[in-house]
Amino acid sequence: MDGLDVTACERCPELCVSRSRIVNGVGPADADLLFVGEGPGANEDEQGEPFVGRSGTVLDDALRDAGLARGDVRITNCVRCRPPENRDPTTGELNNCREYLETEIERLDPELIVTMGKVPSEHLLERSVGVTTEAGDLFDVRVGESSYRLLVSVHPAATLYDRSQRETFETAIARAAEVAGVGDSESGQSRLGDY
Repeated sequence: MDGLDVTACERCPELCVSRSRIVNGVGPADADLLFVGEGPGANEDEQGEPFVGRSGTVLDDALRDAGLARGDVRITNCVRCRPPENRDPTTGELNNCREYLETEIERLDPELIVTMGKVPSEHLLERSVGVTTEAGDLFDVRVGESSYRLLVSVHPAATLYDRSQRETFETAIARAAEVAGVGDSESGQSRLGDY
């Protein structure tokens, strides 16, 4: 996983103060599915891993239901340092960390990128996104010299505050597994080129 981990960064002075550590992506460097969140929260900052705590449990359950395990996928964030008081990362912070995210995407070369929530969806698609209405939809996104397929999903934490989002989230994760040709999709043969 050479070059995937950021070991030191001082680009965002406010985040350097608020973080206790840099939270890098986790999972195989050859995973077909890459899940991208916004940034570390308190649990992630403490444990050094993205999507732990309650939202991580929601993600793990949805992955299991789609025939996947957490260790089958790679999970990362747009920014690798916790914003103060769990606020959204600023545009400047997102841009400062963009190189790290793009490097991770290019090295991983996933079959599918799944953005979880408004911030990563808008950051990678570079447009306004209605996450609830676009959840499960596929788009092409350019990263560096390559084009990737991207699927929009609601954030797993949204399901904790609004139970009606649970089905939207689980359906998006199941579709992601099917599109990437992994997990328990019915045919097991679905590949990205079919879409």
